[in-house]
Amino acid sequence: MSQDNLVKLQCTVCKRINYHTTRNKKSVTESLALKKFCKWCRKHQPHKEMKK
Repeated sequence: MSQDNLVKLQCTVCKRINYHTTRNKKSVTESLALKKFCKWCRKHQPHKEMKK
């Protein structure tokens, strides 16, 4: 994965960084918000893109 397109996804409940993904920063201007499984909360929680 290219380092300039790499973003971290943080759980909104427990504030842990659980996922890394890519995003095209030229075409997608708003931050990512996905519902992913958090292994510390043990359920699906909203994950938001974290600032670098």
